[in-house]
Amino acid sequence: MRITVVDKGDINQKNFDRPPAAVDKDEAARSGVVAVSKPAGVTSFRIVQKVRRLLGIKKVGHTGTLDPFATGVLVVCVGRPATRLIPRLMEGDKEYEATLQLGVTTETQDPEGRIVKERPVPALNEKVIQNCVEEFQGVQLQTPPSYSALKHKGKPLYYYARKGIKVNKEPRKIDIKKLECIELGRDTMTIRVVCSKGTYIRALAADIGEFLGCGAYLSRLQRIRNGFFSIDNCLPGEVLFNEDAGSDELLPSLMPVEEVKKLLV
Repeated sequence: MRITVVDKGDINQKNFDRPPAAVDKDEAARSGVVAVSKPAGVTSFRIVQKVRRLLGIKKVGHTGTLDPFATGVLVVCVGRPATRLIPRLMEGDKEYEATLQLGVTTETQDPEGRIVKERPVPALNEKVIQNCVEEFQGVQLQTPPSYSALKHKGKPLYYYARKGIKVNKEPRKIDIKKLECIELGRDTMTIRVVCSKGTYIRALAADIGEFLGCGAYLSRLQRIRNGFFSIDNCLPGEVLFNEDAGSDELLPSLMPVEEVKKLLV
């Protein structure tokens, strides 16, 4: 790595296009929080990259990863004043609609993993489903999935899982505040979940499958609410990939930092 030493006098004499105060003011004008409806097949990091590029601001982050196959609310914070709010925004409850594929378990607990076991799906009546729903509501301990972004010694768990290295993470306390079955098929089950931060819906799907005696994996996931941001008020993620009009639609969608702070009180 080459390090260039700059004399302080040169810094003072350098002819900047804009003075530092104007740069800060310009970034502040483009700072804010936007809820993006992430499409399937796109990583959360890719959405952050597109926002960063469209607005020309390096300091951009989000308040909770969605897996590539998942869709829905991804809250993106733009600029330093907004990214400072990420820890507080992450405290909000999340709401999901998820479809479970019953009778099949996969290595990753989602559709992207190798099938490891198949079992027949028993007849599921209303009483069985109600017992299942009640079993998984409330404060409980949940073991993080091996294929997750949770860090261990500075690296995500999926880094070790892909190398065949088993890492045992301690179960973490979560709160399933609401759980209901909204649709039941012969070998599928669609649920709506309201939960605390740190809840893995993939792990919940796998646990429900074991409770029902047939196994399951998470085949579809949509985050419909993240804190006070709803899917109904999201900027369509596809807009960000329109190089001609992306920034024109993105800028008006930014919620000012001061407005966000008021909602966090």
